[in-house]
Amino acid sequence: MPAMHAIHPARLATWPAAWQALGVVPDPTLCDRLLAAHAEPQRHYHTQQHLDECLAWFERLQATAERPAEVAIALWFHDAVYDVHGAHDNEARSASWARTELTAAGAAPDVGERVHALVMATQHDALPEGRDAQLLIDIDLSILGASAERFAQYEAQVLAEYAHVPAAVRGPRRRAILQRFLDRPAIYATAAMHALLEAPARRNLTRSIAALA
Repeated sequence: MPAMHAIHPARLATWPAAWQALGVVPDPTLCDRLLAAHAEPQRHYHTQQHLDECLAWFERLQATAERPAEVAIALWFHDAVYDVHGAHDNEARSASWARTELTAAGAAPDVGERVHALVMATQHDALPEGRDAQLLIDIDLSILGASAERFAQYEAQVLAEYAHVPAAVRGPRRRAILQRFLDRPAIYATAAMHALLEAPARRNLTRSIAALA
C-alpha cells in the first residue's frame, strides 16, 4: 500500500472552480470517487501525490490555457483508471469516464470531446497539438524535471508499480520509454515549463538511462 498523500486544500478548490466555470454541477460523489481511485493499492506513483503535483503546476500556469476549466478537469481524470495488469487502455477508460460525467452534468458535447481528447493525449504517443494539450502534457511530464531526490522517488514508485514484470523485460522497456523523451528536440512544449524544467529533465533522464544500461 503506497503512503497516503492528501491533496492540498488549495488544489482541491480547482475541482468546484472548474465545474463552476463550465456552468454545470457534477455528481456530488464524483470528487471523492476520483480521490479514492488515486488511493488504490496498486498505485505507487499514479497517486494523489502525482495529482497534487499536477494541480500545483496548473495553479501556476492556468492563465496560459485557452480553456483552463477543461484542462483542470482533464488533469483530475487523466489517471482516473490505472490498472497495471490491464489491457493498456487506462487512458481510453479514463477519457471515457470524464466524457460520461461531463455529459451527465449537462456540459456541451464539444466540452466532453475536448476533455476526452486531452486525457487521450496523456498516452504520450504523439507530440501534443494545441495550447491546452501542450500545457496538460507538460504538466503530466513535470516529474521528469523534478529535483534529483523527487525523481529518484518517482523511479522507485514506478518500479513498485511494475514489480510484477520480470526485470529482464522491465529494464529495457523502461530505458526505451525514457530514451524516447530524451530524443525529442524539446521535452516541454510550453515556454514556461521548457525554461524551468528542460535542463533538469535531461539530466535526470540521462542519469536514469545510464543506470538502466
